[in-house]
Amino acid sequence: MSEPILVAEGLGKAYRLGQKFDRTQTLRDTLTNAMKSPLRQLRNRMTDATGDDAFWAIKDINFSVNRGEVIGLIGRNGAGKSTLLKVLSRITEPTEGRARVRGRVASLLEVGTGFHPELSGRENIFLNGAILGMRKTEIDRKFDEIVDFSEVGKFLDTPVKRYSSGMYVRLAFAVAAHLEPEILIVDEVLAVGDMSFQRKCMGKMGDVVKTGRTILFVSHNMDAVLGLCSSVYHVKAGRISERMSTTEGVRQYLAQATDKDELPLAKKPRFHSRTRAPLFTGLKIHSSNGEGAVVDCGGSITFEMTISDCADLPPMTIGVGFNNERGQRVLLVQSEFHANKRFAGAQEKTIVCTVPNLPLTPATYSIDLIAADNYSVIERVENASAVTVLYTDYLGTGLLPKPHQSQFILPATFDEK
Repeated sequence: MSEPILVAEGLGKAYRLGQKFDRTQTLRDTLTNAMKSPLRQLRNRMTDATGDDAFWAIKDINFSVNRGEVIGLIGRNGAGKSTLLKVLSRITEPTEGRARVRGRVASLLEVGTGFHPELSGRENIFLNGAILGMRKTEIDRKFDEIVDFSEVGKFLDTPVKRYSSGMYVRLAFAVAAHLEPEILIVDEVLAVGDMSFQRKCMGKMGDVVKTGRTILFVSHNMDAVLGLCSSVYHVKAGRISERMSTTEGVRQYLAQATDKDELPLAKKPRFHSRTRAPLFTGLKIHSSNGEGAVVDCGGSITFEMTISDCADLPPMTIGVGFNNERGQRVLLVQSEFHANKRFAGAQEKTIVCTVPNLPLTPATYSIDLIAADNYSVIERVENASAVTVLYTDYLGTGLLPKPHQSQFILPATFDEK
């Protein structure tokens, strides 16, 4: 078996909180100081790592990537993903450990990285190619494709400092994707572009994957991660998980993203038909995949709702509403409709609602809780929680409609007569 194309061994990066930098120092000054006093540079690195004000952005990172793999790095903002990519791209020096990279690396980490602002778009294309170690003839061969893809041909001879962020990202992505590095490192930078450009980029990323190049991909768009990556690492608080399947990694990430400190249910705003104490005071969500409010498409999900201080109320219906990202109600499950049941009021009791096969398309839905009698709504808690539905091969074809095409996934047959 061939050696991995990228290996991280005990990587760590520490910063000294409140440290000031001399912005007047030139590159020549930096190189001269490094040549004159290598021991002082080493001592400064050790001080960064051991001082009381040291902050470890990443710590003890160990993993490897084989040639041709597409690996996702997922995690919350501030988890350390971008720092790790900067270390792997040689933009930032690690405080400890080392990274071994076998091949040319192109990085798309943030708007502004990799281009010289005073140079034109044309000049930056050739500069980036030279940095990647490409000959001028190779760059010339790809030049027209880069310009066509980036859609900045009209401004090709304008200094890039005058580009909008969208133009900058289009050109940067076009260069990185077309100049054929062995390793392509892409951070959330694609989120800067408009929707049509993002779709164009994802299509190009799919083409890059087919060529067998190695990709490290960071994104908060889990559909993109599921569509592109063969496996993922979950980055949390500067540490990295064991490698896991893309589906399992996305489940863990989404479960973590929805598990956050927020206002208790009893204190959330609600609508009452008449003044009274809060009725819905507790909510627990369980799913068939064991990740709480994260459920597979077609999977089972259970809502345990605590109702309180309602002994004075007549028998009532209890409902759970699902709303899409535009706030539109797309599904209501309600005790009388689905089970011909009403519940008597009590000082406190728990109502359990289970949806055995949730048919919604993959997306995140806000949850409303509703209690009603024969005449009107007694209480409605909007945005009581959220449920994320994940992609699974529910229809057995490997395909599902997008949320804008259909809110529901229902089996159907097609035949010829």
